[in-house]
Amino acid sequence: MRGRSDVLEPAILGLLAESPMHGYELRKRLNLVLGSFRALSYGSLYPCLKGLADRGWIVGTEAPSDRAVASKRARIVYELTADGKEHLQEVLSSSGPATWEDENFDVRFAFFAQTDAETRLRILEGRRTRLTERLETVRQSFARTRERMDEYTLELQRHGLEQVEREVRWLDDLIDNERGVRRARPEGGGRPAAAADDAEGISEARNEKERG
Repeated sequence: MRGRSDVLEPAILGLLAESPMHGYELRKRLNLVLGSFRALSYGSLYPCLKGLADRGWIVGTEAPSDRAVASKRARIVYELTADGKEHLQEVLSSSGPATWEDENFDVRFAFFAQTDAETRLRILEGRRTRLTERLETVRQSFARTRERMDEYTLELQRHGLEQVEREVRWLDDLIDNERGVRRARPEGGGRPAAAADDAEGISEARNEKERG
């Protein structure tokens, strides 16, 4: 469970940094923003919220009740404390190897708007290095075993290889975007990153990755 908390906690803090939310709204935002949390249950969310509150990083207060629906259970609205904001900044300024891994990278990328440019670049470059290493491993494995594979296993291996290649190209574009460099792509080689439309370009690139 701790591994999931390591991903869920910064995601909650990042969303609450944007605005206070009650649990239902927070769960919806997590499911919307972070694809890996589509099946997030209240059984996972509320223990995590309690843990964050126990550490003094968030605080929950009852929302003003509507007397017309007084029988309904009061909603608790959660928001960051000063300590929580400070802790979030520490998390967002980190860029070590853990931030390059699959699930952690997706969470950090979701909050790149709250992350400084230098840290964003370090994470993107680290992620590209990690995937380049993975790409070489997959290629070597594919070359060694392809003669022994049936056609369906072969297609599955090829699909995995193409996914990693596509994400490396996506990261190349994002890194160039962060550096303010317009990348000249050969025809049919993908969309170039343009410094003039950073936000739109990053959003479109992320959607491409998720569709892939």
